[in-house]
Amino acid sequence: MILLEPNSFVLEETLLARFVSEKPEIVDITLVDFDNVVYKVQTSAEQRTLLNLSVEIKYYNEVLAYGAEDILKREYGTYLVPTVNPQYQITLQFNLEQLPADKAALAKHVSMLKRNVLSSSFLRAFEFWESQQEGAGPLMATHYRDSEAIYVQAQHDRVTVIFSTLFKEEVDRVLGKVFLQEFVDARRQASIQNAPQVFYSSREPPLEIRHLPDLRQDESVGYVSFVLFPRHFADQESREKTISQIQLFRDYLHYHIKCAKAYMHSRMRMRVKEFLKVINRAKPDRVTAASDKRTAAGRYLRPHLRQPTSSQQAEGDW
Repeated sequence: MILLEPNSFVLEETLLARFVSEKPEIVDITLVDFDNVVYKVQTSAEQRTLLNLSVEIKYYNEVLAYGAEDILKREYGTYLVPTVNPQYQITLQFNLEQLPADKAALAKHVSMLKRNVLSSSFLRAFEFWESQQEGAGPLMATHYRDSEAIYVQAQHDRVTVIFSTLFKEEVDRVLGKVFLQEFVDARRQASIQNAPQVFYSSREPPLEIRHLPDLRQDESVGYVSFVLFPRHFADQESREKTISQIQLFRDYLHYHIKCAKAYMHSRMRMRVKEFLKVINRAKPDRVTAASDKRTAAGRYLRPHLRQPTSSQQAEGDW
Protein backbone atom coordinates (compact mmCIF):
# COMPACT_ATOMS: atom_id res chain seq x y z
CA MET A 1 0.00 0.00 0.00
CA ILE A 2 1.10 3.55 -0.67
CA LEU A 3 0.54 6.80 1.18
CA LEU A 4 -1.06 9.64 -0.76
CA GLU A 5 0.66 13.00 -0.74
CA PRO A 6 -1.14 15.81 1.13
CA ASN A 7 -0.56 18.31 -1.66
CA SER A 8 -2.11 18.48 -5.13
CA PHE A 9 0.60 17.23 -7.47
CA VAL A 10 -1.14 18.38 -10.65
CA LEU A 11 -1.57 21.89 -9.20
CA GLU A 12 2.09 21.99 -8.19
CA GLU A 13 3.23 20.97 -11.69
CA THR A 14 0.89 23.49 -13.34
CA LEU A 15 2.04 26.40 -11.18
CA LEU A 16 5.71 25.51 -11.49
CA ALA A 17 5.44 25.41 -15.28
CA ARG A 18 4.01 28.94 -15.24
CA PHE A 19 6.55 30.20 -12.69
CA VAL A 20 9.61 29.05 -14.66
CA SER A 21 8.28 30.01 -18.09
CA GLU A 22 10.40 32.72 -19.69
CA LYS A 23 7.52 34.12 -21.71
CA PRO A 24 4.19 34.73 -19.97
CA GLU A 25 1.31 33.06 -21.76
CA ILE A 26 -2.47 33.27 -21.60
CA VAL A 27 -3.59 30.44 -19.34
CA ASP A 28 -7.05 29.15 -18.47
CA ILE A 29 -6.80 25.75 -16.75
CA THR A 30 -9.31 24.04 -14.47
CA LEU A 31 -8.10 21.28 -12.12
CA VAL A 32 -10.02 19.01 -9.76
CA ASP A 33 -8.68 17.55 -6.54
CA PHE A 34 -9.99 15.11 -3.95
CA ASP A 35 -13.22 16.02 -2.12
CA ASN A 36 -14.57 17.99 -5.12
CA VAL A 37 -12.11 20.86 -4.69
CA VAL A 38 -11.72 22.85 -7.92
CA TYR A 39 -8.71 24.99 -8.88
CA LYS A 40 -8.76 27.52 -11.71
CA VAL A 41 -5.42 28.87 -12.95
CA GLN A 42 -5.99 31.86 -15.16
CA THR A 43 -4.33 34.93 -16.66
CA SER A 44 -5.80 37.78 -18.66
CA ALA A 45 -4.75 39.05 -22.05
CA GLU A 46 -4.15 42.55 -20.63
CA GLN A 47 -1.89 41.44 -17.76
CA ARG A 48 -0.14 38.23 -18.67
CA THR A 49 2.32 38.63 -15.83
CA LEU A 50 -0.45 38.31 -13.22
CA LEU A 51 -1.42 34.71 -12.54
CA ASN A 52 -4.63 34.10 -10.57
CA LEU A 53 -5.42 30.91 -8.69
CA SER A 54 -9.08 30.61 -7.67
CA VAL A 55 -10.19 27.77 -5.39
CA GLU A 56 -13.69 26.38 -4.89
CA ILE A 57 -14.15 24.56 -1.57
CA LYS A 58 -17.75 23.62 -0.82
CA TYR A 59 -17.16 23.32 2.93
CA TYR A 60 -15.33 26.63 3.20
CA ASN A 61 -18.09 28.32 5.21
CA GLU A 62 -17.83 25.58 7.84
CA VAL A 63 -14.06 25.81 8.30
CA LEU A 64 -14.26 29.61 8.54
CA ALA A 65 -15.73 29.14 11.99
CA TYR A 66 -12.65 27.15 13.02
CA GLY A 67 -10.09 29.77 11.97
CA ALA A 68 -9.44 28.91 8.32
CA GLU A 69 -9.18 32.56 7.35
CA ASP A 70 -6.40 33.16 9.88
CA ILE A 71 -4.51 30.16 8.50
CA LEU A 72 -4.81 31.51 4.95
CA LYS A 73 -3.51 34.93 6.02
CA ARG A 74 -0.60 33.34 7.84
CA GLU A 75 0.39 31.01 5.01
CA TYR A 76 -0.52 33.07 1.91
CA GLY A 77 -1.07 36.58 3.20
CA THR A 78 1.00 38.36 0.55
CA TYR A 79 -0.81 36.61 -2.30
CA LEU A 80 -4.42 36.79 -1.08
CA VAL A 81 -6.74 39.07 -3.10
CA PRO A 82 -10.50 39.59 -3.02
CA THR A 83 -12.48 37.00 -4.94
CA VAL A 84 -14.37 38.27 -7.98
CA ASN A 85 -16.15 35.12 -9.15
CA PRO A 86 -18.77 34.02 -6.58
CA GLN A 87 -18.17 30.39 -7.51
CA TYR A 88 -14.75 30.49 -5.84
CA GLN A 89 -14.07 31.28 -2.19
CA ILE A 90 -10.30 31.84 -2.27
CA THR A 91 -8.13 33.70 -4.81
CA LEU A 92 -4.35 33.98 -4.84
CA GLN A 93 -2.55 36.30 -7.26
CA PHE A 94 1.09 35.93 -8.32
CA ASN A 95 3.17 38.49 -10.15
CA LEU A 96 5.39 36.36 -12.38
CA GLU A 97 8.01 39.12 -12.44
CA GLN A 98 8.32 39.32 -8.64
CA LEU A 99 8.48 35.71 -7.54
CA PRO A 100 10.94 34.46 -4.89
CA ALA A 101 14.12 32.70 -5.93
CA ASP A 102 12.90 29.25 -4.89
CA LYS A 103 9.94 28.92 -7.24
CA ALA A 104 9.62 25.17 -6.69
CA ALA A 105 9.12 25.68 -2.95
CA LEU A 106 6.43 28.30 -3.64
CA ALA A 107 4.54 25.95 -5.98
CA LYS A 108 4.80 23.18 -3.39
CA HIS A 109 3.51 25.45 -0.64
CA VAL A 110 0.54 26.66 -2.70
CA SER A 111 -0.39 23.09 -3.64
CA MET A 112 -0.90 22.45 0.11
CA LEU A 113 -3.75 24.98 0.23
CA LYS A 114 -6.58 22.45 0.63
CA ARG A 115 -4.65 20.65 3.33
CA ASN A 116 -4.05 23.89 5.23
CA VAL A 117 -7.71 24.95 5.02
CA LEU A 118 -8.95 21.57 6.23
CA SER A 119 -6.48 21.60 9.13
CA SER A 120 -8.35 24.42 10.90
CA SER A 121 -10.57 22.13 13.01
CA PHE A 122 -7.58 19.98 14.02
CA LEU A 123 -5.55 23.00 15.09
CA ARG A 124 -8.50 24.34 17.07
CA ALA A 125 -8.79 20.98 18.87
CA PHE A 126 -5.06 20.94 19.67
CA GLU A 127 -5.35 24.44 21.09
CA PHE A 128 -8.17 23.31 23.37
CA TRP A 129 -5.97 20.47 24.64
CA GLU A 130 -3.14 22.91 25.33
CA SER A 131 -5.46 25.10 27.41
CA GLN A 132 -5.95 22.15 29.83
CA GLN A 133 -9.66 22.85 30.21
CA GLU A 134 -11.83 20.28 31.91
CA GLY A 135 -14.46 18.38 30.01
CA ALA A 136 -14.87 18.03 26.27
CA GLY A 137 -14.37 20.75 23.73
CA PRO A 138 -16.83 21.71 20.99
CA LEU A 139 -17.67 19.11 18.36
CA MET A 140 -16.44 20.48 15.03
CA ALA A 141 -18.01 18.97 11.91
CA THR A 142 -16.74 19.46 8.36
CA HIS A 143 -18.97 18.07 5.61
CA TYR A 144 -16.22 17.75 3.05
CA ARG A 145 -18.22 15.46 0.74
CA ASP A 146 -21.89 14.73 0.05
CA SER A 147 -23.25 12.62 2.94
CA GLU A 148 -19.73 12.34 4.45
CA ALA A 149 -18.10 14.37 7.19
CA ILE A 150 -15.15 14.68 9.56
CA TYR A 151 -15.91 15.25 13.25
CA VAL A 152 -13.17 16.49 15.58
CA GLN A 153 -13.52 16.86 19.34
CA ALA A 154 -10.85 17.54 21.95
CA GLN A 155 -10.71 16.45 25.57
CA HIS A 156 -8.18 17.14 28.29
CA ASP A 157 -6.17 13.99 27.47
CA ARG A 158 -7.00 13.16 23.85
CA VAL A 159 -8.44 14.30 20.53
CA THR A 160 -11.06 12.15 18.79
CA VAL A 161 -11.43 12.24 15.01
CA ILE A 162 -14.45 10.51 13.44
CA PHE A 163 -14.91 9.85 9.72
CA SER A 164 -18.25 8.96 8.21
CA THR A 165 -17.72 7.29 4.84
CA LEU A 166 -20.23 6.10 2.29
CA PHE A 167 -19.96 2.87 0.29
CA LYS A 168 -22.16 3.12 -2.78
CA GLU A 169 -21.60 -0.43 -4.04
CA GLU A 170 -21.92 -3.78 -2.32
CA VAL A 171 -18.40 -4.81 -3.34
CA ASP A 172 -16.96 -1.59 -1.91
CA ARG A 173 -18.82 -2.25 1.32
CA VAL A 174 -17.33 -5.73 1.71
CA LEU A 175 -13.80 -4.64 0.84
CA GLY A 176 -14.11 -1.58 3.06
CA LYS A 177 -15.03 -3.72 6.07
CA VAL A 178 -11.99 -5.91 5.45
CA PHE A 179 -9.65 -2.91 5.27
CA LEU A 180 -11.15 -1.18 8.30
CA GLN A 181 -11.10 -4.32 10.41
CA GLU A 182 -7.41 -4.65 9.57
CA PHE A 183 -6.85 -1.12 10.92
CA VAL A 184 -8.44 -2.23 14.19
CA ASP A 185 -6.52 -5.53 14.43
CA ALA A 186 -3.15 -4.19 13.28
CA ARG A 187 -2.69 -2.09 16.42
CA ARG A 188 -2.42 -5.25 18.48
CA GLN A 189 1.03 -5.81 17.03
CA ALA A 190 3.85 -4.78 19.36
CA SER A 191 5.64 -2.81 16.63
CA ILE A 192 2.84 -0.23 16.24
CA GLN A 193 1.55 0.14 19.77
CA ASN A 194 2.14 3.90 19.54
CA ALA A 195 -0.35 4.27 16.67
CA PRO A 196 -3.72 5.92 17.36
CA GLN A 197 -6.55 3.73 18.55
CA VAL A 198 -9.02 2.85 15.79
CA PHE A 199 -12.67 1.88 16.20
CA TYR A 200 -15.03 0.94 13.41
CA SER A 201 -18.81 0.52 13.25
CA SER A 202 -20.77 -0.22 10.10
CA ARG A 203 -24.19 1.22 11.02
CA GLU A 204 -24.37 2.69 14.50
CA PRO A 205 -22.60 6.05 14.92
CA PRO A 206 -20.18 6.58 17.83
CA LEU A 207 -21.36 8.07 21.08
CA GLU A 208 -19.68 11.42 20.39
CA ILE A 209 -21.96 12.16 17.42
CA ARG A 210 -25.00 9.99 18.15
CA HIS A 211 -27.00 13.02 19.27
CA LEU A 212 -26.62 14.78 15.91
CA PRO A 213 -29.69 14.84 13.64
CA ASP A 214 -29.88 13.43 10.10
CA LEU A 215 -27.16 10.81 10.59
CA ARG A 216 -27.41 7.89 8.21
CA GLN A 217 -27.75 4.51 9.92
CA ASP A 218 -27.85 1.89 7.19
CA GLU A 219 -25.50 -0.68 5.68
CA SER A 220 -24.03 1.79 3.19
CA VAL A 221 -22.34 4.00 5.80
CA GLY A 222 -19.41 3.29 8.09
CA TYR A 223 -17.93 5.25 10.98
CA VAL A 224 -14.22 5.16 11.76
CA SER A 225 -12.91 6.76 14.97
CA PHE A 226 -9.28 7.68 15.62
CA VAL A 227 -8.17 8.50 19.14
CA LEU A 228 -5.12 10.78 19.10
CA PHE A 229 -3.03 10.99 22.23
CA PRO A 230 -0.64 13.81 23.20
CA ARG A 231 2.33 11.99 21.68
CA HIS A 232 0.69 12.46 18.27
CA PHE A 233 0.42 16.25 18.47
CA ALA A 234 2.51 17.49 21.41
CA ASP A 235 5.25 19.12 19.28
CA GLN A 236 4.93 21.04 16.04
CA GLU A 237 6.55 18.43 13.80
CA SER A 238 4.37 15.54 14.95
CA ARG A 239 1.30 17.79 14.83
CA GLU A 240 1.83 18.71 11.18
CA LYS A 241 2.54 15.10 10.25
CA THR A 242 -0.58 13.85 12.03
CA ILE A 243 -2.81 16.40 10.31
CA SER A 244 -1.40 15.61 6.86
CA GLN A 245 -1.86 11.86 7.25
CA ILE A 246 -5.22 11.68 8.97
CA GLN A 247 -6.89 14.10 6.54
CA LEU A 248 -6.30 11.68 3.67
CA PHE A 249 -7.74 8.64 5.41
CA ARG A 250 -10.95 8.59 3.39
CA ASP A 251 -9.11 9.05 0.08
CA TYR A 252 -6.55 6.45 1.15
CA LEU A 253 -9.28 3.92 1.96
CA HIS A 254 -11.28 4.31 -1.24
CA TYR A 255 -8.14 4.48 -3.38
CA HIS A 256 -7.01 1.07 -2.15
CA ILE A 257 -10.52 -0.36 -2.51
CA LYS A 258 -10.41 0.59 -6.19
CA CYS A 259 -6.90 -0.84 -6.50
CA ALA A 260 -8.07 -4.12 -4.95
CA LYS A 261 -11.01 -4.33 -7.36
CA ALA A 262 -8.75 -3.60 -10.33
CA TYR A 263 -6.32 -6.31 -9.22
CA MET A 264 -9.07 -8.89 -8.81
CA HIS A 265 -10.49 -8.02 -12.23
CA SER A 266 -7.06 -8.44 -13.83
CA ARG A 267 -6.64 -11.83 -12.15
CA MET A 268 -10.07 -12.93 -13.33
CA ARG A 269 -9.30 -11.88 -16.90
CA MET A 270 -6.02 -13.77 -16.75
CA ARG A 271 -7.78 -16.88 -15.47
CA VAL A 272 -10.36 -16.67 -18.26
CA LYS A 273 -7.55 -16.51 -20.83
CA GLU A 274 -6.00 -19.64 -19.34
CA PHE A 275 -9.35 -21.46 -19.49
CA LEU A 276 -9.77 -20.47 -23.13
CA LYS A 277 -6.35 -21.89 -23.92
CA VAL A 278 -7.33 -25.20 -22.32
CA ILE A 279 -10.59 -25.30 -24.28
CA ASN A 280 -8.79 -24.54 -27.56
CA ARG A 281 -6.30 -27.32 -26.93
CA ALA A 282 -9.16 -29.75 -26.34
CA LYS A 283 -10.65 -29.19 -29.83
CA PRO A 284 -9.72 -32.03 -32.27
CA ASP A 285 -7.74 -30.92 -35.29
CA ARG A 286 -9.24 -31.66 -38.69
CA VAL A 287 -6.94 -33.97 -40.67
CA THR A 288 -7.39 -33.61 -44.39
CA ALA A 289 -6.18 -36.48 -46.52
CA ALA A 290 -4.38 -35.72 -49.72
CA SER A 291 -6.91 -37.75 -51.69
CA ASP A 292 -9.89 -35.76 -50.42
CA LYS A 293 -11.62 -33.84 -53.15
CA ARG A 294 -13.71 -30.71 -52.96
CA THR A 295 -16.89 -29.76 -54.71
CA ALA A 296 -17.45 -26.44 -56.45
CA ALA A 297 -18.94 -25.12 -53.19
CA GLY A 298 -15.74 -25.97 -51.32
CA ARG A 299 -17.04 -28.97 -49.43
CA TYR A 300 -15.03 -32.16 -48.99
CA LEU A 301 -16.03 -35.37 -50.75
CA ARG A 302 -15.57 -38.17 -48.28
CA PRO A 303 -16.27 -41.84 -48.98
CA HIS A 304 -19.19 -43.23 -47.03
CA LEU A 305 -18.94 -46.66 -45.50
CA ARG A 306 -21.27 -49.14 -47.19
CA GLN A 307 -23.69 -50.69 -44.74
CA PRO A 308 -23.89 -54.54 -44.83
CA THR A 309 -27.08 -56.18 -46.05
CA SER A 310 -29.10 -58.49 -43.86
CA SER A 311 -27.97 -61.60 -45.79
CA GLN A 312 -24.33 -60.63 -45.44
CA GLN A 313 -24.78 -60.14 -41.73
CA ALA A 314 -26.46 -63.56 -41.46
CA GLU A 315 -23.76 -65.35 -43.43
CA GLY A 316 -20.95 -63.53 -41.68
CA ASP A 317 -19.28 -62.51 -44.97
CA TRP A 318 -19.10 -58.88 -44.05
